Order: sequence, then C-alpha cells, then structure tokens
Amino acid sequence: MAQTKVRFDRAVEGATNIVDSGTEGTKVASGTTAQRGSTTGQIRFNSTTGLAEYYTGTAFKTIDSPPTVSSINVTEVDSQAGGNQTIVITGSGFNSGATVTYVGNAGTDFNASTVTINSATQITAVAPKASFLNAQEPYGVKVQNTSGLSATLASQINVDSSPSWSTASGSLGTFFDSTRSGISVSATATDSDGDTIVYSVQSGSLPSGLSLNTSSGAITGTANAVGSDTTSSFTLRATANSKTADRAFTITINAPVSTTYSYTGSNQTFTVPTGLTSFVVDIMGAGGGSQGSSGSGGTGGRTQGTRTASAGQSYIVIVGERGKTTSSGSSFGGGGSYTSQNGNGGGGGGLSGIFLTSYTHGNSVAIAGGGGGGAFGGNAGGHGGGSSGNGGSHGAGGGSQSSGGSGQGGGGSGSALQGGSASGNGNGGAGGGGYYGGGGGAEGGTDTSGAGGSGYIGGLVSGATTALAGSTGGANNNGSVVISY
Repeated sequence: MAQTKVRFDRAVEGATNIVDSGTEGTKVASGTTAQRGSTTGQIRFNSTTGLAEYYTGTAFKTIDSPPTVSSINVTEVDSQAGGNQTIVITGSGFNSGATVTYVGNAGTDFNASTVTINSATQITAVAPKASFLNAQEPYGVKVQNTSGLSATLASQINVDSSPSWSTASGSLGTFFDSTRSGISVSATATDSDGDTIVYSVQSGSLPSGLSLNTSSGAITGTANAVGSDTTSSFTLRATANSKTADRAFTITINAPVSTTYSYTGSNQTFTVPTGLTSFVVDIMGAGGGSQGSSGSGGTGGRTQGTRTASAGQSYIVIVGERGKTTSSGSSFGGGGSYTSQNGNGGGGGGLSGIFLTSYTHGNSVAIAGGGGGGAFGGNAGGHGGGSSGNGGSHGAGGGSQSSGGSGQGGGGSGSALQGGSASGNGNGGAGGGGYYGGGGGAEGGTDTSGAGGSGYIGGLVSGATTALAGSTGGANNNGSVVISY
C-alpha cells in the first residue's frame, strides 16, 4: 500500500486537487476562453460563455440545452407599409447573444436587424417590413443561441400588403355638356397577394348621375346637367383582405357652352378645347337680296348636326353676307355677283359653314346654302339649303351635291362654294353660295331671279340640311353659325 501511494503522488505532482463535499457534484476546471487548454477530452467550465465545454482534439464543443420557441405576437406583416416590424418572441432557454432568423418558406432567410434578449423566456426582434416577401410566406422564426443550438417555430408569419393604386390621383376627366352622356372612366388598384379588391367611396361624392362599380372601379353613367362648371371631389378606397388604400380624385362637369358667330365679312376661327370630343352646329345661310319692284330673295338654308372633335383642332368659320342690293359685287360667302344700276333685283346670299384648316371646297365640313336674289316683276329667288338648292324663277338651277346650278337668260352658272352672277343692270337676281352655288338670273324681256346654293353635311356624324322658309335666314338677312358643346 505504501508503494502505491508514492506512485500516485508522483503522478499528480504539480497538480491542484479538487475537493468536494456533500452532494454538490464534481467541480471541473473553470476559466475564460483565452485560458483554454489543448488536451483532448478535457471538460471545463467556460466563464466567458457561462457554459460547460469539452475539447475534441480539434475544437471545443459547448455543452448546453437548445432553446424553445413557443409563440410570437405578430403573424401578419404589410411589406409595403414602410418602416420596421417589431416582433416579440416567447419561449425558453434564450441566452445573451442569441440571433433571430426569419426562415422563408421558399428557401430565402434573413436575420432580424436588432435583437434584444429581454429574459430567458422573451426576445424582442426588429426587422424592415420590406424584407418580408410574398413569395417566401409563411415565414418561420428561428432562435439560435451562441452555443449553436437553435429552435424554429415554422410557418408563423404571412405577408399581406395593402392594395396599390394604379391610377394616379387627381382628375379623372373634364366632361362638356355635349359629352356628359355615357361617361366611362375608372380608378383601379392591384394587390400583390392576389386578393380580391373591393372599391368604395370613402369621402366626398361622385357627380350626380354617375355610379361606382365596386368590383372593377369603373365610374359610369350620364352626369346631370349643371348650371356652371362643377368639380366633384371624392376619395376612393380599395380594400383587399382587410387592408385598405385610399386615393383622392376629381371629375368635372362643365356647363353648356354656346357661341354664336355673326357676319363680320372675314374668316373666323373655332378651336376645339382640351377634353372636347364632339360639338353641335346650327348653321344658317344668308338670304338673297331683294328691293324695289323685285320679288323676295330666297331664304338661306339651315344645317344642323354633330361633329366629332379632336382637341386643339382649328376650324374656319364662314358667316354669309346677305345678297347685295344697293351696291354691286359679290356677297361674302360666295353670294353671286350683282350690278345695282336699275335697282329692282338682288345679289345672291352667301353660304355659312365650317371648314377644316382652310376655306376650300375640299375642306368643307358643314354648309348651309345662301338664297338666290329676287328679280324685277315679282320673281322670287330660290331658297338655299337641302341637298340641292331651290331653282329660281324661269329656270335658273339650284346647286346640287356634285355641281353648280345652271344660269338662266345669260346669268352665270354656280360652282364650288360660289353662286352664279346676275347679268344685266340690276333687274335680275344672282345665285346663292353653297357647297355648290345656285345659278344666276338676268335682266331681259323677262327678268329672272337667282337660285339657291346647296347645303352639305358630309363632315358631320349626324345631321340634316334643309331649305329654311322663315324670318331667320330670310331675304336680306345675314347668316349665322352657332357652335354648342
């Protein structure tokens, strides 16, 4: 026994004996990470990490229990809301220095940007909302201690973003009185989650007469007429799976606009306002001249209808001059030329109309023909308008859709936009201007009157042209053009 004891003492010479008492267990060596040894199989307590560890011969392995993750307080994140998302994690075994990872369902993970270990049973983790992606939902939550041991609570966080408006805020349109029927505009949004979107008016109101389709965002109907330009302001809400997005819009309904162009002796202009898609015209040709012992001049024709419009397009407006009586010459608008010497006849009334770009036959949009001049002896001039102007007395022909009317007794024939002249010294009547002018009459054994020029509606989407028999557009009256929208 003595020999054995000597050999044991020599074997442990220089070592420090560990003395335990009671039932506390066996105490192992303790020290910092920097004080680690290099003996394979050694077991020690690492005072730096606060955990026991052992050496494999190549590395130290921590001896620890893994944490547990039991629940989180947030299960839905709006990734498009901006800012950060704070999530409180509940479990056990959380150590100082633990990390939090959000585990994507499709293999893309990311770590929380800040982690606060509140206690061994609670962690507060913060990460940008934009880091959560729809394609990776549902996300799991992984907590890993510094020992490398970890726990994951799978499929916990879904990404549900608010709808995103596709239509820019502001005006959805300005509608003129002529275009307030059949309005159709829309304000739409999309949802990255593919959820069904429902639209509603959150505040304000749509123009009276219009309604919102809650499934598509379309705003349709016929707006009620207004007495003055009226802008309706409203906020639409797009809702998808309880998430909402609001956007403000306006719609303007304009009051009716009507502009009357009277005779000036010069070309006038109408330019289509922005937003206008059509306008209505009411055109009257000038009446033929009459005086002294002549018959009455023919009345000017009337053309009415609707023109499809393009914003910014400019039109030439021609308002016809009544047939000459006390002076010689042609009336503005193609009224046939007249010589006033004997003073018992009249010149042809000028056409009224609108023309695209220039006052030429090829640019005709809508025309009301002028009336023919009266002649001595009570011979009345032919009325203008209609697809063909009325003939004058004793044979002068009205203008048609393809040619000018023939003259009578030496009077001139009509032509494109021009009435035929009256021959002689003032007892015959000249032809009215028109799409094609009426023929002129003459002074002679039988004084003959002029014929009316034809109307034209080829540039209108709907319309009619007629010979107008009445005080407006009658003998000795100038024409007029009224444009409404």
